[in-house]
Amino acid sequence: MLRQSSSQAQPISQPRGQPGRTLQKDTAKHMTTVIHRSINEPERTDLDWCAAWQGPDRGLIKSWETGRKLAIQKPELAESCKAGELPPLNWKGGVARTLKKKDKIGALHYLAQWQGLRGDDLNVDLDAEVTLTCVNTGMVITFTGDITKLAVQQSDTDNEEGDSNGRPAPGVPEQPLFS
Repeated sequence: MLRQSSSQAQPISQPRGQPGRTLQKDTAKHMTTVIHRSINEPERTDLDWCAAWQGPDRGLIKSWETGRKLAIQKPELAESCKAGELPPLNWKGGVARTLKKKDKIGALHYLAQWQGLRGDDLNVDLDAEVTLTCVNTGMVITFTGDITKLAVQQSDTDNEEGDSNGRPAPGVPEQPLFS
């Protein structure tokens, strides 16, 4: 569900063929976009790559659905997420150990996948940053959609975290990108 929200939001008509999708327009000219999908909704099936990754939700629903699948495949990983840990997943944002620098930037896609692993509804504001602290490592992760922040920190942390050579983090199975 895609929702644009603010304190003075007014509904806009729902687009045809998109059940469960709500748009709201802010009358104060400040718009935020919140991606929401209930845990009770089934996984979307008949989507091509463009629809899944380049739609208005920017692939966040697909990341969340991947988290839901991982929760079934790896229940111990799901339990660690439910306990407040931020383990390494398919996206930037998780931590396996405490790093020298206690603050780290993470991707909103990580947050979406983490919510799916926990069995939570998807609820991500594309225009907001969310800060969480890993209960296991004490690392403070700020999740953002700002690609420049993600890129800047990537160059800062490459040496400290080690290079995975493009492989998934330990404990996370490889996922087909085009499923």
